[in-house]
Amino acid sequence: MSQIRLQKFIADCGVTSRRKAEELIAQGRVEVNGETVRILGTKIDPDIDAVVVDGHVADLGSVDKVYLVMNKPRAYVTTVSDPQERKTVMDLCMEVSERIYPVGRLDYLSEGLLILTNDGEVANMIMHPSFNITKVYEVKVFGSVTDTILKKLRAGVQLEDGFAKPLSVRVIKQLPNKTWLEFRLGEGKNREIRKICEACGLTVDKLKRIAVEGLTVDGIAPGKFRYIAKKQLLNLLGLDENGQKTNNGTAWVSAKKSINLKKKGAQSGTSADDEAWIKYRKSTYNQTVKELDERKIREKEQASAASLAKRDEAHFDRKKRKALREKKKSDTTSFPHAVVVK
Repeated sequence: MSQIRLQKFIADCGVTSRRKAEELIAQGRVEVNGETVRILGTKIDPDIDAVVVDGHVADLGSVDKVYLVMNKPRAYVTTVSDPQERKTVMDLCMEVSERIYPVGRLDYLSEGLLILTNDGEVANMIMHPSFNITKVYEVKVFGSVTDTILKKLRAGVQLEDGFAKPLSVRVIKQLPNKTWLEFRLGEGKNREIRKICEACGLTVDKLKRIAVEGLTVDGIAPGKFRYIAKKQLLNLLGLDENGQKTNNGTAWVSAKKSINLKKKGAQSGTSADDEAWIKYRKSTYNQTVKELDERKIREKEQASAASLAKRDEAHFDRKKRKALREKKKSDTTSFPHAVVVK
């Protein structure tokens, strides 16, 4: 076998994705023939060189490739392990014997479609922007989205790690105090939608990945998963075995109609970019929840005190009426109807 890049070999062995393999190499967690390797461009011959990752031998021959499609629920971390000991998506597929890992990320409070596999090449096809894989999200934000806000979202924003612009954004549902949007992304950087929304003054309430190209989460309950064949997966992603675009791929299209804000207008109420919604953002969410809990406790204590005062008042009122009745009774003298005089 000819020489290949070390990170590609690690991914082909199903240890992790190619990007994560690069991180492992840079961290000094990979050995080749007993020597720690930190150079990303290192090439190896799989037939000759021995590769060890975190103390485990990477072996191409011992890998059965598997592919899972999961509907990730909220409050799960998209990682193999979590130092904070929070629940991870791996807890939802413990019956899978192969060593798999999630492809891409959905943050702790996000939900929806997540692919898990031990096929590093396929994982790279899905994550790398050069393969032009479209990802579709439904996002609920606080407040009413105006046409001006929608134009800002569509125009894109400058973030710390570069310019971020969605392929498309549209309004799909209006609620009294919230608005549902559909985002389509090409690259899909870490927390890109939340960052775009916050840069435009919006606060995300819910975020759900609905589809990746033609692959959808339809029919999979939250916290559940299903197996999918590699051929079917690549077909739904619109790719062939070599990662080239095919004519078979069709990006998923929602049945939900767009709301034309120029004709219908935004719903009445507080604008989505009002600062009043900031307290519901993830960065301040815990503090907001704490304040809400404390307010509920205070309101409960006040209601309890008011109820007790009302009961005491009613008790004193009853005692007062009883005392008046007894006084009236004692002050009343009984006289006979007739007196006999002799």
